[in-house]
Amino acid sequence: MADPRAYISFDFDHDEKWRNLFAGQAKTDSPTPFAVDDWSSKEPLGQSEWERITEQKIGRCNMVIVLVGRYMGSATGVNKEIAMAARQYTPVFGVYVDGANTMSTLPTGLARNRVIEWKWPNIAAAIKQMMSEGKNRT
Repeated sequence: MADPRAYISFDFDHDEKWRNLFAGQAKTDSPTPFAVDDWSSKEPLGQSEWERITEQKIGRCNMVIVLVGRYMGSATGVNKEIAMAARQYTPVFGVYVDGANTMSTLPTGLARNRVIEWKWPNIAAAIKQMMSEGKNRT
């Protein structure tokens, strides 16, 4: 079976550095293999086109991993991506980055009990759990 595919949702204005680190470490440090593709747009898109393309990309993934940074309150795109995942029964979990913690604001639709510390054994366990949820059930 192929490695699970993860869509990485993050605050583009504040957390792109953390997305790059997370995706890079996922290839070498995660005890559970999963694929992170670069879903970033290479060109500016209109809102409706971005939404259509993003929803398709999420639909091709087994889960959405939200990188929860310190400025999530202003990350409206993350809120939309979580809603897209919910419509498609794609499970979602979050990982704290950039000093965010249990006191940090979460994006709409992401439950506090679904956000974990950036520790690869925890992330591996969450990936296994996501594979048993939602559209991943067989």
